[in-house]
This record gives sequence, structure tokens and C-alpha cells, in this order.
Amino acid sequence: MIDNYELDEIMDILENYQNEELAVVLLKEFNEKTTRLGKLLMNLDPSLTSEEWKLQCDQAKKDIDAVVKKIRDNQ
Repeated sequence: MIDNYELDEIMDILENYQNEELAVVLLKEFNEKTTRLGKLLMNLDPSLTSEEWKLQCDQAKKDIDAVVKKIRDNQ
């Protein structure tokens, strides 16, 4: 998950983007990915086995990392 320091850093980067449209797109993508991981961590899908849950959490974290990298790379 992302800690508060990193979240503040990401929000600061997005707020200072020259290209506001790109900032909105990246913020939306970031929110979607973090929401997905949050739901998985809360284990809101009882049909998942422990192994499936772990795999989906790992993938969700990778997806967040990819969005964070995009945000940082486009500063």
C-alpha cells in the first residue's frame, strides 16, 4: 500500500503538472488502482481462495507501482 508521505508526494506532483488533462487521467488511474487494492485487502470477495487473493493483491500492487512510475516519469 502507499503510505501518507508517498501519497502526498504523488498528489503534489499531479497538482503541479503543466498538462492538466494528463494529470486528471493519471489521477483517475491511480484512484482506480488503489481502490482495487483496498477492496482486495478488505477481502470483500469471499469466493477467492487464499492463493487467488494473494495473486490478485500482488498484481494490484504492481499496477499501482506502474501508475506511480508513470506519474513520476512525466513530471
